[in-house]
Amino acid sequence: MLTAEAVHLTTIADCYGAPLAEYYFFPDHSLLYISWHGQLTAAEVIRGVLEGTRLLEKHAFQRILNDKRDTGGDWSEALPWLEYEWMPKAVAAGLRAIAYILSPNLDAQIVSHKFVEAVQGQIQISLFTNEEDAREWLEIQ
Repeated sequence: MLTAEAVHLTTIADCYGAPLAEYYFFPDHSLLYISWHGQLTAAEVIRGVLEGTRLLEKHAFQRILNDKRDTGGDWSEALPWLEYEWMPKAVAAGLRAIAYILSPNLDAQIVSHKFVEAVQGQIQISLFTNEEDAREWLEIQ
């Protein structure tokens, strides 16, 4: 997915200085690609999502490819905030679809499934295990 058409916008780090999330913009596809890393907590997910929101205001993308293949952790405490605070504002700002690539970590998958179930009435969202299928799905949204 990370081709010449991508513009690297920013990378945020965790409390140890390691990459937490990398953000790439694909202007021709109105797409933000977020590559998450490490053992995620609710606070880190909220911080990463807030950064994505800041980028949405600046770049007006309609789709997100949310890649959690390189993550683990239980961030379930962020679910109410994501569902009731963030999602309505993101949809109002123009977000239309999220393709969600699952972590191989089973605990993280459970939280991801709960997130998708919670917001699927507000936005087009689907779970994937690979990037190719996620990209194909996003293109028709």
